[in-house]
Amino acid sequence: MRVHLVAVGGAVMHNLAIALHKNGHMVTGSDDVIFEPSLSRLSQYGLLPSEFGWDPGRIQVDMDAVIVGMHAKVDNPELIRAKELSIPTYSFPAFVFEQSKQKLRVVVAGSHGKTTCTAMIMHVLAHAGLRFDYLVGSSVDGFEDSVRLSDAPIIVLEGDEYLSSPFDLRPKFVWYKPNVLMLTGIAWDHINVFPTKERYVAPFEQLVAEMTEGTLVYFSGDAELRRIVGGQFKPSLIVKPYETPKYFVSNGRTTVVHEDLQAPLLIFGEHNLQNLEGVRLVCAQLGVPTGQFFEAMTSFAGAGRRLQPLVDTPSLKVFKDFAHSPSKVAASVNAVASQYPDHHVVAVLELFTFSSLNPDFLPQYANTLAPAGTAAVFVDPEALRRKGNLQFTQVQIRDAFKRPDLLYFDNPTALEAFVPTIKHQKMAFVLMSSGNWGGLAMDRLLGMD
Repeated sequence: MRVHLVAVGGAVMHNLAIALHKNGHMVTGSDDVIFEPSLSRLSQYGLLPSEFGWDPGRIQVDMDAVIVGMHAKVDNPELIRAKELSIPTYSFPAFVFEQSKQKLRVVVAGSHGKTTCTAMIMHVLAHAGLRFDYLVGSSVDGFEDSVRLSDAPIIVLEGDEYLSSPFDLRPKFVWYKPNVLMLTGIAWDHINVFPTKERYVAPFEQLVAEMTEGTLVYFSGDAELRRIVGGQFKPSLIVKPYETPKYFVSNGRTTVVHEDLQAPLLIFGEHNLQNLEGVRLVCAQLGVPTGQFFEAMTSFAGAGRRLQPLVDTPSLKVFKDFAHSPSKVAASVNAVASQYPDHHVVAVLELFTFSSLNPDFLPQYANTLAPAGTAAVFVDPEALRRKGNLQFTQVQIRDAFKRPDLLYFDNPTALEAFVPTIKHQKMAFVLMSSGNWGGLAMDRLLGMD
């Protein structure tokens, strides 16, 4: 098969290109800019475009498919040329579905935890020796790539609710038509495409309504999910709710308890324990025995950039986290505070996404940093310029987060100078960002040379 990927530099798109290349297909790609790590990985496999930019001459009549990433625009000249030549054109989720029609499709969806849960399922299935394909939004230990397509009978898919492509404005997960669906929870996000909570929730309602058979696993502690799933009485649909499992924390280590089993974990936090319990039900549907599941989970260290430990000493714990939406921020801060109750917790959050930099959305962060002894919010001045020279005040940030002592920085140098002044006998830092801290290196931020 000959395939061309428009906007090949995206996180999933470049991994899809590599997966197709490894399967022996003829793969080309284009983009107007490509950053690391996509740049190096595409170059490693000989897939890096010789020139950046769009060129309709790249599109040849003998191509079998053109896959278009979200970064491209509807007037992209390569997309227009593909349509002129009547070449089948796909968003990446539509293409992945075409490649997995004959597989058992396991989909993890929700506003939070879907990357971690997908990674957990992958880890357990690999431990159990089962053959499977996957698509996940982050790096996972033990897996070289974040996309694999083969002749395996199972595929595990992270079901993102964001739009599929510039010409396909449906959420990605509606394409996947799950046989097994796990729903982790719903919290309003992506206000640039879902300006109201009702519009954000609607695709999840559609996803559940269209699932007429198979297995639906959902977190019963989420009121929105209870409402959506509560009316589903379909003879061929198995519905399995889950909640927080029993557990205890001792000497900074979390152990989950299931019947007569106790499994010490590398991960921690109630949100991760809820994730684990949902994944246990999913893996049971795939034939993984309970004992084998917990045996696998004792070695699961988490998905990339999710409470990733940077420093682990008796007096200092430092975690790097991708958390950016309110529900994720609250879960990460709560997890660290609960795991290390004798440490002074320092939570530093960078507001970086479109939603988080919207003044009308800021109140969604109310009380998310409450468990931290010291809390600070940082905004890259360049991000403020991109938003039309938007300005926040410390009072505005404090009011939104409902925290009078919250510190606000819009200068990386000032943030760098502040962090070393925090002095406590035992400290636990959680550094949350989907950006890059205004170019400030993590080791400099913490004084770690």
